Amino acid sequence: MAMEAQDIENLIRATFPDAKITITDLAGDGNHYAAEVIDESFRGMNRVQQQRAVYAALKGKMDGAQGELHALALTTKAPE
Repeated sequence: MAMEAQDIENLIRATFPDAKITITDLAGDGNHYAAEVIDESFRGMNRVQQQRAVYAALKGKMDGAQGELHALALTTKAPE
């Protein structure tokens, strides 16, 4: 079952309420998305730490073959 962009944003926003979040459906199929998450909480974290925090916010939706979200290209950073 594919996810909607708004569902992905809602999951991320629950953990990062003040973030600037942009979700793009890359293939138009509801399975391949890109997300840009800009949040102050990322300041001082390396990119891997930032991305792990966002993946944790997805609450297992990308886990294994049965995951609802097939692919997510993720860009994370602290605000400039």
